[in-house]
Amino acid sequence: MARAPERPDFGGPFPAHIAVIMDGNGRWAQKQGFKRVFGHEKGVAAVSAIVTECAQLGVESLTLYAFSVENWKRPEHEIRFLMGMLERFLVDERPTLMENRVRLRGLGRVEDLPAAPLRELRAAEAQTAANDGMLLRLALSYGSRSEIADALKRYGADVQAGRVDPSRADEETLRAYLYDSTTPDPDLLIRTAGELRLSNFLLWQSSYTELHVVEACWPEFGREELHAALRAYAVRTRKYGGLAPDKQARKESDAQGGLASDTRSGLASDSTPPRDPASAKGTR
Repeated sequence: MARAPERPDFGGPFPAHIAVIMDGNGRWAQKQGFKRVFGHEKGVAAVSAIVTECAQLGVESLTLYAFSVENWKRPEHEIRFLMGMLERFLVDERPTLMENRVRLRGLGRVEDLPAAPLRELRAAEAQTAANDGMLLRLALSYGSRSEIADALKRYGADVQAGRVDPSRADEETLRAYLYDSTTPDPDLLIRTAGELRLSNFLLWQSSYTELHVVEACWPEFGREELHAALRAYAVRTRKYGGLAPDKQARKESDAQGGLASDTRSGLASDSTPPRDPASAKGTR
């Protein structure tokens, strides 16, 4: 990983992995009086800007929800437009990715993509593979439930072949069969357009991810909105089901104090001369 550049002080911890549900392209366009496809075009410009900004801030991994398995249900003309736009993006954005040392990787059932965008995806992955900067994952034909189902199929095949012992399965066993088993879970998940749902995105990986929802639609999401999300993340306390670090320290301190008190009490008790059995008998 390349050395992180100087970045603004956001007031606390900085997320290594950011995931984004890029929502609201069509709604934004319709509010402006344009067709939905115009919003998708503006959304591509926002992708380019955010990828560059994250790379320059030193984000280690950025995962963008670009096209879901459910999106195949959209009108055919819109899908054709989106696939053509994806193909152009993968060609036009390559110099910028190389300039910022970004590695590109597809995530999902990418083999379902039409031939032309799939070809450009593979070409961009190959050209950027040796870069030492941020990892950019484009979730394409992606769905978290599909990912888990595909993982279980591969795991089941290995069980049947005798390559794995199902009695030793744990959480990390399933992780090993996900589309990407090596990239750490997201620290921060941003969703635009004000929607309060995960939409089948990284359900397994986002168990303890911090969520940040903004009202702005994706074409409106820029550097200012990204920095606001980073400042909000910086003041979060991540407990992973435990106590906050300061509360944990106080709990441990209290426990140690109680132990010391019990120990002192025990020493005092031990130093007291035993009672005379006869005297004790006389008091009954």
